Amino acid sequence: MMPDTTLPLRGQFWTLPLSDLNVREWEALCDNCGRCCLVKLEDEDSGELAFTNLACRFLDSKQCQCRVYEERFKRVPDCIRVTESIARDTNWLPPTCAYRLRAKGKLLPAWHPLLSNNADSVRQAGISVAGRVVSEQLVREDDWEEHIVHWID
Repeated sequence: MMPDTTLPLRGQFWTLPLSDLNVREWEALCDNCGRCCLVKLEDEDSGELAFTNLACRFLDSKQCQCRVYEERFKRVPDCIRVTESIARDTNWLPPTCAYRLRAKGKLLPAWHPLLSNNADSVRQAGISVAGRVVSEQLVREDDWEEHIVHWID
């Protein structure tokens, strides 16, 4: 569902608890880094999570936005809706994720577009996946381990 553009964006809403945000503010909190759209691999024994440079087939890797955002849950059955509890209790969101940071009571980093007033600050800070990923469709699943990256940590 697209955010209701008639809802107000309150001043410094990003400092409020996630539970206090309206739908439009929730959506605006995303920095569009694209990291949540990367394939992650979990070690079955240790539970350790590894990020890859493989992106969901629907991620526009230049804009770092989902090309099927409105239909993402229908088109990608394992796409997960980020909620406050997911942001707080899971490790599959990158440590730089605004939802994860705010769920843990932390402040947004200076490069976040809401603070920098510059949508390109995410790329400039080296956080964006733009130009750093390939579509998961181009790589056989048996070869995904070869695409583990450490620039997410």
